[in-house]
Amino acid sequence: MKTNFRWIFTLLLALFVQLSFAQQKTVSGTISEGGQPLPGVTVIVKGTTTGTQSDFDGKYSISAKQGDVLEFSYIGLKTQTVTVGSSNTVNITMEQDVTTLGEVVVEAYRTTAKAKSNIASTTVSAKTIEGRPNASFVQTLQAQVPGLNIATGSGSPGSANTTIILRGVGSVNGNIQPLFVIDGVPANQVNFRSINPNDIESVSVLKDAAATSIYGNRGANGVIVVKTKRGTFDSKLNVRYSVVTGFTSLQDHDYRIMNSKQTLQLQKDFGSGLGSTLSDAEIAAWEIDTDWEKIFFQTGVSQDHNLSLTSGSKNLNSYVSLGYFEQEGIVPGTQIKRFTFRNNFSGKSDNDKFNYSANINANFSKRNQLDQETRTDIDGNVLQNPLQGMLSSVPYLDPAVYVNGQQLFNQFGGPSFAIVPYMLMDYLRPGNITSEFNELKLLAQASGAYKITKDLTFSTQAGMDMTENTRLFARNPQSYLAIAATPPGAQFGGLVTETNDRDFSFNANTRLNYNKVFKDKHTFDASLMTEYFKAHRKVMTYTQTGLDPRTSAPGAGTGYIPFNPATPTLYRPTVGALKQKAGLFSYFGTVDYDYDSKYGFGASVRRDATYRFTDDYKWGTFWSVSGRWNLNKEAFMSGSIFDELKLRASYGTAGNQNILGGSIYSGASIIRNLYGTGSGYGNLLSLFPSSVANTDARWETVAQANVGVDFVIKKRFRGSLDIYEKVTSDLYQSIPVSAVNGITSLAGNIGELQNRGVEVLLAYDLFKTNDLTFTLNFNGSYNKNKFTEIPNEDGFVNVGDLQINEIGGPVNQYFNIRYVGVNPANGNLLFLDRNGLVTENPTSADRVSTGKSPIPVYQGGFGFDLTYKGFFMTTQFSFVKDVWRYDFDLAGLIDANGIANFPQSIDMANYWTPDNPVTDVPSLTATNLALDGLSDRWLRDASYVRLRFASIGYNVPSKFLDKTFLTSLRIYGQAENMLTWSKWRGFDPESNAGSTFGGYPTPKIVSFGFDLEF
Repeated sequence: MKTNFRWIFTLLLALFVQLSFAQQKTVSGTISEGGQPLPGVTVIVKGTTTGTQSDFDGKYSISAKQGDVLEFSYIGLKTQTVTVGSSNTVNITMEQDVTTLGEVVVEAYRTTAKAKSNIASTTVSAKTIEGRPNASFVQTLQAQVPGLNIATGSGSPGSANTTIILRGVGSVNGNIQPLFVIDGVPANQVNFRSINPNDIESVSVLKDAAATSIYGNRGANGVIVVKTKRGTFDSKLNVRYSVVTGFTSLQDHDYRIMNSKQTLQLQKDFGSGLGSTLSDAEIAAWEIDTDWEKIFFQTGVSQDHNLSLTSGSKNLNSYVSLGYFEQEGIVPGTQIKRFTFRNNFSGKSDNDKFNYSANINANFSKRNQLDQETRTDIDGNVLQNPLQGMLSSVPYLDPAVYVNGQQLFNQFGGPSFAIVPYMLMDYLRPGNITSEFNELKLLAQASGAYKITKDLTFSTQAGMDMTENTRLFARNPQSYLAIAATPPGAQFGGLVTETNDRDFSFNANTRLNYNKVFKDKHTFDASLMTEYFKAHRKVMTYTQTGLDPRTSAPGAGTGYIPFNPATPTLYRPTVGALKQKAGLFSYFGTVDYDYDSKYGFGASVRRDATYRFTDDYKWGTFWSVSGRWNLNKEAFMSGSIFDELKLRASYGTAGNQNILGGSIYSGASIIRNLYGTGSGYGNLLSLFPSSVANTDARWETVAQANVGVDFVIKKRFRGSLDIYEKVTSDLYQSIPVSAVNGITSLAGNIGELQNRGVEVLLAYDLFKTNDLTFTLNFNGSYNKNKFTEIPNEDGFVNVGDLQINEIGGPVNQYFNIRYVGVNPANGNLLFLDRNGLVTENPTSADRVSTGKSPIPVYQGGFGFDLTYKGFFMTTQFSFVKDVWRYDFDLAGLIDANGIANFPQSIDMANYWTPDNPVTDVPSLTATNLALDGLSDRWLRDASYVRLRFASIGYNVPSKFLDKTFLTSLRIYGQAENMLTWSKWRGFDPESNAGSTFGGYPTPKIVSFGFDLEF
């Protein structure tokens, strides 16, 4: 009986164990890497289709039974497997997988593991973009990508005055900026103030021909691919809210402006100005000492709110975001307000054969900026540019003198240098000058892909980019400038101008892709594609002069004074319109082959057609070839210090059909004879030639060779090195011709420009434990450009009076008379003539090439990332070396001709006298001061090192949030542009211009924020 009981008990126990193993249960846990929660990890029950992904807090849950094997995978990290036991909780710590170099590379129209990529590219993740108080995400890319030169020409909120150059200038007159592709849609305008940076997942900069040739006509200057955030399948609803509050302020300068007593004493010494009428005692007793910096600049406040919702079911996922951004400028009245909405969703069929997605992005921005920002004719006009206020206002004037425009005109009359600060105070008074821009931008994209077979996929994608800009400029009839500019006989002044600019582009791409793996080692990927692009633009504008101050309101259409034919020069309205269109068509193909993840080969060819040229030159063919060798896969590398070592090389061509620069529409008429209407003899309606055809205009072609290496050493030290040569041929530029033809130049395709460079990207994990990570990073680049062919038998072409292009020299190198100091005998300026002899009276013939250029030779960035038990700190320094600009602001502060009306630098106190013969400041009565206009006296080294970005904060551990509705909470503070080391004495050494005179400086920004999820 006892034996039977034991047998029955053993049978029941075995049955119980079997049932326990077969019973489904929910397994959950947290996935981390480097001590931090890791979202987006794929978790599947091995051998089944059951799967999920970790959420933003690294948490997951999945249905499995005891004995099942869970597989955890994440690109760039080692795949982990765990067998489900009796516990319902499985926590996983992921580790780096050096065999993949830790990255996915975005290539043209596809993504691939970096270990299998042949191209030269750099990817910037959302981590370094989101949360920063910049109106444009482009500004955050600065100093993060080797070879990418980003120079901001204006610190005004929302300004589009930014120049982006990748691997050197590739054209003289044509487009030099990279192509931006946002979620597969080429951006028609390089203007991103209306794109929410917090929606961006990653930005990939494609550099060499293997990456850019496939873009053909628009890839000549590189390609920047922007991918926005998306949801994930089988994920619960995640809500994220972030807010950042910031403060902007003027950067420091070293102009050392004189105070009132110093200014008056200098005027007394010079014998001109108010000081010349005062006694020494009166100067000593002078009390007014105005700090005009506090009048014309302010501390601006910014705020950035973002709300996003992410979710996903088995076959559909979605990402929705709302954002509001507001930033005041450092000049009163300048600001931007932006509203953004995005909805990205993706879906798939149950059998995974059909996949589709759509993105809708709607943004509206409203900004106020100075008229100086859009009218280059008044950049240096001290009478209309408030940015000149601080540098053009003598400190002994009392700002309380100004009351309003009418009082100012009654007291002082018409414009004069003596009342510059009061005129500019009136300019900045709210309501006197309206310079308002409204921008509505819509980006939409839809795509679908169907697997015809396991290896053959057909896909199509279409996208549109619509931008509508409206600009309102109004001059209040009661403002000083309106009163002063009122023409004789007119009772009313003031004006209003409204402009509406609508730009629409459509892009469609169709693709047939074949991807097959043979015998587990041979991978073949081939695609055939077509692309169609069409763009339309319509501009309308009107201007009304003469406004009744009793009823006028900017933009309301009220207060207009009717036009009277009896007084045809008064109150006359003007209208204008512009209509443009552009189109491109392409067909192309790619082939990629990989053998055992050890060797790789790629090729592409593209045939492009443009609307710009005649049939003889309409089509262009561009191609590339590339290869790689993963040396670490070789047996002879076994036991080496290299965990990863890859060599790659590429060569190819790309085209630039935008040979006049500007937008896609520029140069549409260069192949056509066009005529315009106008008034002719006897005021009769007549036709006039407006464009002379150049039927030989053709593509500029860029050929590029690249050799690179990627490596990882002992799992801590990783990086890449690239060496390249880029040659642009058939440059479209002016060709000098004999004046007997009635003209002195014709435009044509002739000339060649070469760029050679080196790029390096390095990172080293100094410490890496569960509690502490400390990573050092560095990137840098060297680029030297020179002309190898010039359309002139003399080997040079003048670019204005101060710059030149010549064989062997860089683009737009400075062409000056050499300044060598002050003559100790008489205080005159000293120069060198063309033969190197000292002279006081050089001529324009004594100008020589300097080898200096406004385009930097060296640039890059460095910094570190530190995390410790939830605390984190990041720094990013940027540097630029061997770049030169004119400092005309400084020139105006050391100018004897301005002593009577304008402030001066303390440097002027060291002016030459017989008792002070050794100095670099000439005599106040020097006879050749005007000659320094062609000299390099004010050409200054604008190299700098800057603390571009610093952030410190704390990720609240999840154990403190378990009993709250929150799943994560991050608190931080950050600063931008806080410290700059430079020989440049002005506000900001950074600029995309070759000179500075009343520009809007890039501000310092200090901000604080928090980021929470639930």
